[in-house]
Amino acid sequence: MSDNAKAKGRKRSLLIPVLLIVTLAACSVAGYAVWRMMNKHESDKPEAAKVEPPPAPVFFALDTFTVNLVNPDNDPDRVLYVGFTLRLPDEDTRRRMNDYLPDVRSRLLLLLSRQSAAALATEPGKQALIDQIKQVLSPPLVKGQPAQVVTDVLFTAFILR
Repeated sequence: MSDNAKAKGRKRSLLIPVLLIVTLAACSVAGYAVWRMMNKHESDKPEAAKVEPPPAPVFFALDTFTVNLVNPDNDPDRVLYVGFTLRLPDEDTRRRMNDYLPDVRSRLLLLLSRQSAAALATEPGKQALIDQIKQVLSPPLVKGQPAQVVTDVLFTAFILR
């Protein structure tokens, strides 16, 4: 064999292991990059983004009310039929309102019977009624108890006749 043929044989015998090592290194780097990307998505989210869902709302449904309304004609046919549900901040408030339900209904009946038919026929009049309901229910039902908090008043029935 000539020297030229021996040199070509050595180059080929060195070329295969070098290519094998380069290929193995490239696959390792690619595998590591994929692994980092997969783990980055799971741990990259800030902890502030893991917000707990809000607590379930506490509702207190009241039976419907039917009251005669105040009007300038003293017409006894002006009647309000209204039903609503109260949204409360916690279960303790709901339990307290349920325990003193006659007091709650009495306060609401007195409030509703003072309403004017003309005022309740408009959207601002209904919003004002919601605010008045919150105010009339806010004082404690019994001395020594905390004030009631009504978060919202949701109408379930509203007929003005």
